[in-house]
Amino acid sequence: MARKKRAQSPPLAVIILAAGQGKRMRSDLPKVLQPLAGRPLLKHVIDTALSLQPAATCIVYGHGGEQVRAALSAEPVEWVLQAQRLGTGHAVSQAMPRIADDQLVLVLYGDVPLVRRQTLDELLQLAGPRRVALLTMLPEDPTGYGRIVRNTRGQVQRIIEHQDAGKQQLRIREANTGIVAAPARLLKKWLKALRNDNSQGEYYLTDIIAMAVRERIPVLPMVVSSAEVVGVNDKAQLAQVEALHRQRINRELLLAGVTIADPSRCDVRGTLLHGEDVFIDVGVVLEGTVRLGNRVRVGPYCVVRNSEIGEETCVFGHCIIDSADIGANCLIGPFARLRPAAVLGQGVHIGNFVEVKNSRMGGDSKANHLAYVGDAQLGSRVNIGAGTIIANYDGAHKNRTTIGDDVHTGSNSVLVAPMTVGAGATIAAGSTVVKEVPPGGLTVARARQLTIADWRRPVKPKK
Repeated sequence: MARKKRAQSPPLAVIILAAGQGKRMRSDLPKVLQPLAGRPLLKHVIDTALSLQPAATCIVYGHGGEQVRAALSAEPVEWVLQAQRLGTGHAVSQAMPRIADDQLVLVLYGDVPLVRRQTLDELLQLAGPRRVALLTMLPEDPTGYGRIVRNTRGQVQRIIEHQDAGKQQLRIREANTGIVAAPARLLKKWLKALRNDNSQGEYYLTDIIAMAVRERIPVLPMVVSSAEVVGVNDKAQLAQVEALHRQRINRELLLAGVTIADPSRCDVRGTLLHGEDVFIDVGVVLEGTVRLGNRVRVGPYCVVRNSEIGEETCVFGHCIIDSADIGANCLIGPFARLRPAAVLGQGVHIGNFVEVKNSRMGGDSKANHLAYVGDAQLGSRVNIGAGTIIANYDGAHKNRTTIGDDVHTGSNSVLVAPMTVGAGATIAAGSTVVKEVPPGGLTVARARQLTIADWRRPVKPKK
């Protein structure tokens, strides 16, 4: 279904400020590339911005930020360098030459990833060619935030930064989020008039609010939950935002009918598409795009990445499933690993300590214990015995194995690829098979058993 366009007359331009160094992260990775639910912080903000369908999206990045550009080079945005870090007002001014005068400018931040599209839509409805919209919050502790100064009629007059505020102003609880929407024509004029005569010696974007008030341009505030606009400056705040994101996503899943044993211990790091009566146990991590059919059960401490699991399938605990396609009514695990391009038909059983990689297993086939199936095509009703491996790698090449319907392999068999096993064949336990196996019958490929009656085990010399 196509997304409904935002009902607003001026075309929208979004400027995302992402030039901060992030020293408090104590990491070689730039702050805006720190991962939140498996994606960079900045990627979350870009996705939200693009959902508004702006006419232009500019990212203001800092000196040495080529790593940021490289990591997000596929994004449909314009990159603007802020060579000197002279404040938020200066940062926004670097992008303004890319912005048309008739556009409405929305300023976002690369380290504020949880702001919702719905919130921004509401904010933009307040703004216009002669109106400024300002997003504010009421945090329990406003320390460090700029304060919203209102007059006796409750109208916003200006924003005073924490470092420049007096004792009376520091008692104000309403705080600035930094997110603002303003008409480009007026914003350009106000940015040129900014001064840096403050405690930080910076050009504050927040000073445009007082300028707007002096020109009788309405400044319309919108108060939002502080949890939605929390910024990330260190690893402690990153963990806090991760928890908030997890809570938000899992609540949406619960309301959609998914049963999550403990929402505080389920991480969705991507997109979960699901049917009805899905159950997810504790410690599960879902990455990328995951599809779970009706009545799928995922046991504790599983990792599922970019995979599809058919209805009625049960994944027992401690499994890793990566880029696999699992049919309906399967039993997987515990402690199983499905690697990329593993395709399982309906009713397949994969047991404990079994690994399947780049292989297809037909319906009702089983590998229940301690087996490796790699680069193989298995028919239906195949039984892979305990300890069986398909030796697919010769040191230089990965070779294919084809196994027909109704084949049984005995325990501790080795099938050396390339290899074809005919339908209905049985391979005796302990066999190392290096030649084609004909259909039907029993194939035995092992050394004759021999007992040496008078053999003596070596004895260690006494020390």
